[in-house]
Amino acid sequence: MAKGFTETDAQCREIIEDVRKGSFSPVYLLMGEEPYYPETVCDAIIRYALDDSERDFNQTVCYGTDVDADYVVTAAMQYPVFASRQLVVVKEAQAMKTIDGLAKYCQNPLPTTVLVLCLHGALLDKRKELYRNIRKTGVVLESAPVRDYEMSRWITSFFAGKGLSIAPDAAALLAEYAGTDLAKIAVETDKMRKNLPENATMITAEDIENNVGISRQYSIFELTKELSFKNAARSLKIAAYIGNSPKFMLLMATAPLFNHFYRILRYEALLKNNPKAGNAEKASALGISPYFLREYDAAAANYPMRKCMAVISLIKEYDFKGKGGDSGEATQAELLMELTARILNG
Repeated sequence: MAKGFTETDAQCREIIEDVRKGSFSPVYLLMGEEPYYPETVCDAIIRYALDDSERDFNQTVCYGTDVDADYVVTAAMQYPVFASRQLVVVKEAQAMKTIDGLAKYCQNPLPTTVLVLCLHGALLDKRKELYRNIRKTGVVLESAPVRDYEMSRWITSFFAGKGLSIAPDAAALLAEYAGTDLAKIAVETDKMRKNLPENATMITAEDIENNVGISRQYSIFELTKELSFKNAARSLKIAAYIGNSPKFMLLMATAPLFNHFYRILRYEALLKNNPKAGNAEKASALGISPYFLREYDAAAANYPMRKCMAVISLIKEYDFKGKGGDSGEATQAELLMELTARILNG
């Protein structure tokens, strides 16, 4: 079973700390549907394995589309020149047609070579000899995708790893902007840090607005909030703004709306099964910050279980329409307005 993002993040940090200190494994298998962690570790190994003066004769970086197993084994079997190790990196290794041909080498890898197999958005077959051999002689990092409902927690953890705190609404806003693209969040975070005041440690929603280029006032995040409280005028105003934005597609709204109302449904089930649950337990069960519980209490009152299920069914209906199914002449913006109105009147 693939690890959760917390375990993957911890393993990633451990590997990077080891290589920074000069401790290397002879083989690294970096893989997973989410490419951020494999590529982060791969970049760290390239950075720390060799000094600049050693790279010309001791570093080989190639792509799976361009090489086969014989080429990689030949490169890996060479000895370093005026260095303690040599580095062989195969990026997009999933594209190697003969990748299984590396199994014999990985059974007994050369200790003076660091071989890195970095798969982009893919997994190695765990039933094969190659995977089993690397498990015995090297390091395997498997990165599962972070689900959309986990993104706020991932962002909070990511910022903590950089010595920063982020307000819950700021994390939600950034999650809405980037979706589940971890690399995009990392890039935007680095850009934002350059513009923050020196020694700033708390990131607010205003910081996200000013530096990332997303308006909290007219976002899907704000729309779900206003729908939770059944603020009709505000909800319709936000829906109109979002719908008329350039390149808007209804799917951009139906997916987060579905996730929001599905979480409300889960919250109602939790309250029914465990009416004495404390705030920490409620927040943990939903994967949200306790900061948002007031909103979920309001949503549970405004959308009792049957109404909430009807809203979820409605969102699915409009998701189908947004993809071209039985939508008539309605535009994507008009469909969002119609959906918002029907949710409010449900």
